[in-house]
Amino acid sequence: MLRPYIPVMILLGISVAQAIGMVVLSQVLSPGRATKNKSAPYESGMTPLGSTRERFSVKFYVVAILFIVFDVETVFLLPWAVHARTLGWGGFAVVGIFVFILTVGLIYEWKKGALEWD
Repeated sequence: MLRPYIPVMILLGISVAQAIGMVVLSQVLSPGRATKNKSAPYESGMTPLGSTRERFSVKFYVVAILFIVFDVETVFLLPWAVHARTLGWGGFAVVGIFVFILTVGLIYEWKKGALEWD
């Protein structure tokens, strides 16, 4: 019953072993001497200015959330694209409605000015 999942479990095991192996190897092979320069934050070669606790505008977060929402929603189109022929016109209609709703949401956000940086 679980036989089809064996390749997935093998791949998962190899991935976990590789991740753990890389972390262990980096700890073993790296010199590990912490200095003031190594511990300082890197800001594109510039000395950091200001506080790291600076507040961002809510617009930044709104655009970020909108990007994530639309990005995740478009991922739902991949399974449909794989099985588009087997789903027929009914599946096409459902995806058409889905894309229409996404488009209406995007137009709404655009009209409300959520995509403006100013």
